[in-house]
Amino acid sequence: MGMRPLDDVCRRAALCVLAIAAAGLAGCASTAPRFRAADADRGSGHPAARAGARGVMVRPWEDEPLPPALNRDHVLLEIVSLLGVPYEYGGADRGGMDCSAFTEAVYDVALQLRIPRSTADQFREGTEIARERLRFGDLVFFNTTGESPSHVGIYIEDDLFAHASTTYGVTISSMESSYYRDRFVGARRIIR
Repeated sequence: MGMRPLDDVCRRAALCVLAIAAAGLAGCASTAPRFRAADADRGSGHPAARAGARGVMVRPWEDEPLPPALNRDHVLLEIVSLLGVPYEYGGADRGGMDCSAFTEAVYDVALQLRIPRSTADQFREGTEIARERLRFGDLVFFNTTGESPSHVGIYIEDDLFAHASTTYGVTISSMESSYYRDRFVGARRIIR
């Protein structure tokens, strides 16, 4: 068995960290997991994102309370339960699912909220959110096929989002990777 590419090792490490964090949340609905460095300079509520200690982006609005209907723990636990489900275009269950089925399933199971099935229809839901104002639970959209939008995921925090990737199945990726950064087309906030 040869050496794994560095990006695969990093992806697996990020998944392990997320799984451990989410598992520790079971039964603790008031906990708000943070993915930032503990000593990051969060500032005094300045509305602009900026680099804090260790170069981690600081977004004061991410520290604002989430709407009561958006239970972070339920969403994270559902995401973790789906990690590794293979990608299947048109699939909508644990045997295989595509990106919009993933977001639909998480919202349905974790939040008891029905959203449309297709990426294009999900892109028309809720309120448009600027990339620099993303917060946990927002839907993030990308142009990965030449059609816009053609891919959707759920923003977690710190430029991480959960989605059903054609390569890895349900996984966590960075919006700052050159692939996703260059293909980002918008975000929608479904729960206010």
